[in-house]
Amino acid sequence: QVQLVESGGGLVQAGGSLRLSCSASGRFVDNYATGWFRQAPGKAREFLAGIRYSGSYTSYADSVKGRFTISRDNAENTVHLQMNSLKPEDTALYYCAARLFTPTDYVAEWDYWGQGTQVTVSS
Repeated sequence: QVQLVESGGGLVQAGGSLRLSCSASGRFVDNYATGWFRQAPGKAREFLAGIRYSGSYTSYADSVKGRFTISRDNAENTVHLQMNSLKPEDTALYYCAARLFTPTDYVAEWDYWGQGTQVTVSS
């Protein structure tokens, strides 16, 4: 079992930045990749970025490539999502998730989820 807790959401103006954090706990967390997702009202949950435990592999959705950066601090069992140049359409509930070994952009293939943190971008 892996437990995940997100933090760092809030209200920001368009063009601003936020850094989200995902803290992991549980057994064998060093076998797990971590991903970030978001879900806006009335829309499907979408993959944003993923990273292996080693940090040697990262992947991004085209919609956030160049604006969002995923990183991890394994000493703290924490994964961050740095979000720059935020737009009103980035407004959503942001989740982190974990699965064994390697990230995937298939939402259904992630095993453990946090409760989410709200990000609101005003125009």
